[in-house]
Amino acid sequence: MATDFATALRRFLTSYLAGLRGCSPATIASYRDTFKLLITWFRDERSVPPARLTLDHLTASTVTAFLAHLQEGRRNSIATRNQRLAAISSFATWMQTEDPARMATWQDILAIPSKKQDRPAVEHLTVGQTRLLLAQPDRSTRQGRRDATLLATLYDTGARVSELAGLSVRDIRIQDPALASLTGKGSKTRHVPLDGSTVTLLAAYLHERQLDQPGREDHPVFFNQHRARLSRGGIAWIISKYQAQASGPLLAGATISPHILRHSKAMHLYEAGVPLPYIRDILGHVELSTTEIYARASTEAKRKALEAAYQDIVTSDLPEWNQDASLIDWLTNL
Repeated sequence: MATDFATALRRFLTSYLAGLRGCSPATIASYRDTFKLLITWFRDERSVPPARLTLDHLTASTVTAFLAHLQEGRRNSIATRNQRLAAISSFATWMQTEDPARMATWQDILAIPSKKQDRPAVEHLTVGQTRLLLAQPDRSTRQGRRDATLLATLYDTGARVSELAGLSVRDIRIQDPALASLTGKGSKTRHVPLDGSTVTLLAAYLHERQLDQPGREDHPVFFNQHRARLSRGGIAWIISKYQAQASGPLLAGATISPHILRHSKAMHLYEAGVPLPYIRDILGHVELSTTEIYARASTEAKRKALEAAYQDIVTSDLPEWNQDASLIDWLTNL
């Protein structure tokens, strides 16, 4: 017979997340993985097998111990720890109305704070590095033309790798105004304008692959030799291949991935004077605060550049205040 925890968890993942909230499969999978880890922790650390795990076992103290295990035992980052806490907190919020008899317990769990973490630097490529990477594919070959078009589209749209992999022919508009329709998180679709050079590459690529013919609207834009959509890993491999191929030191030590290209596009737009709300819409961010990381990163880079430029002009070789005898005497007699 199923325990009250098993029954509640099933309803939470299916009826609530998938049904009422309409969460994406990726979100539900993330929540599911959190509870898989929690159930395993109860089994291994508290000797509570899954068949005997009940709602009474879920308290603020056990959740706190589980979160500590994630960081200390599994070496998870603070971000991952906070993500797991968010999933459990969502469950506790829902349980307040489902199980009001344990209201205080659920509120104690909700009171567990997230841990603060340092804001990571936004890794991105310079304009010169990006130009060099995009110039690597050999456009005299069929595969090279595909890869050149793929890299240009990925950078130009600022797409997430999953959004690029999911592109179908119907999502590309070559006619003026040219744009790409990207379906991102939460199955939300946004329309991103395409640069003229990218349009030229896409038009030639679609024509060469006969994807501009009637009846090809649902065909993937980028596909492998089996005509299946390129996977996220396949796209990442293509990028790493051309990074390794590039000669010279410009790309040798750089960290490059599909998401780095997305960051690079955003930084280049901001540094070109494009307002943050426009960049937010292009990237598909829900909150403007998410997009503001590019403003902070750009400001920090400018500050370091100014410090480097003026370090030999403005010096700080002044005596320490506590070594100034006259100042100490004045303060003593004040």
